[in-house]
Amino acid sequence: MISFLLKTAIPLLKNYAILKKISEEEIRQKVLAIAHDLTKDYQDREPILIGVLNGVFIFFADLVREIAFAHRIDFVRLASYGSQVTSSGTIALTKDVELSIQGEHVIVVEDIIDTGLTLSYLVRHLEQKGPESIRICTLINKLERREKAVHIDYCGFELEGGFVVGYGLDYNEQFRNLPYILSLDIST
Repeated sequence: MISFLLKTAIPLLKNYAILKKISEEEIRQKVLAIAHDLTKDYQDREPILIGVLNGVFIFFADLVREIAFAHRIDFVRLASYGSQVTSSGTIALTKDVELSIQGEHVIVVEDIIDTGLTLSYLVRHLEQKGPESIRICTLINKLERREKAVHIDYCGFELEGGFVVGYGLDYNEQFRNLPYILSLDIST
């Protein structure tokens, strides 16, 4: 099934090897665990959860359905990859938060933290808006290419290598629909 989905979804992806698969059930358990930790930490507050588009949309939706505290949501969109496999290093904010976060507790929700460049840029940007606190929640902490140190408060999975797709994560806007996560060794 995996091979069929990969071969039919991306004709441009000719050479790949699956390094790791994270199943639907493993993802669900991590989402529940993160939601539990967030609920414990924020049960008496009303934070603003800020999702980083596009990749976070599935994780974000699953997460907010499982948390048990009052909250508001907003989204930002940043670009650093384009259609490349590696970050360009240039960050562009293409959609900013619309809610005022001054004096508020903020939880930034990411699908994946890779080089740390995008997240560092976003945190600096949000700090200028005067929030009470900023915490970071990510589904995947990818360690192999970290360029900027980032503090992650809530993390689902740590991965060392590969290009990660599925469950909202993409390769050239493909693979987002896979219900599981694959870490791929890509040779194009």
